[in-house]
Amino acid sequence: MTIERIEVARTMSVPASSIFSVLRDPQGHVAIDSTGMLMDATGDPVRAVGDTFVVHMDREALNDYPLGRYDVTITIVTFEEDREIAWSLVGAIRPPMNHIYGYRLEPTEDGTLVTSYYDWSDIDQKWKDANIFPVISEGALRATLGILERTTRQRDGVTRAI
Repeated sequence: MTIERIEVARTMSVPASSIFSVLRDPQGHVAIDSTGMLMDATGDPVRAVGDTFVVHMDREALNDYPLGRYDVTITIVTFEEDREIAWSLVGAIRPPMNHIYGYRLEPTEDGTLVTSYYDWSDIDQKWKDANIFPVISEGALRATLGILERTTRQRDGVTRAI
């Protein structure tokens, strides 16, 4: 059986609304990136499915493919305020890869259970044959959750666990 989706979860002692605020902000994506590929972003915080922004990337951080600096357009494919957000990305590579990144937020007694997911089940056969997926590891998704909690706390002015 081929794995085509990774999910990792972490309970954060911050409200879902604060976490979602980081996730809908293009600069929030740059701030929480654990891979070092996201250099900057251009655009406004997203508000609905279909909204877009541009992320300026540098693949050299992964040292896997010599793509150099490039831009990708992020398109929101799921948007449920304070509950779930997901996006696909399109760059210069054709056919588009069609992989999805997203977060689900569920309230708990201790704060918010945040699940980060990465799904490449709908990628083009060309990319399946290239055997380059997953681009991001489970460890990188897990690290991003830690950075997301830290970033959210800093934005909210929370200095210790609740």
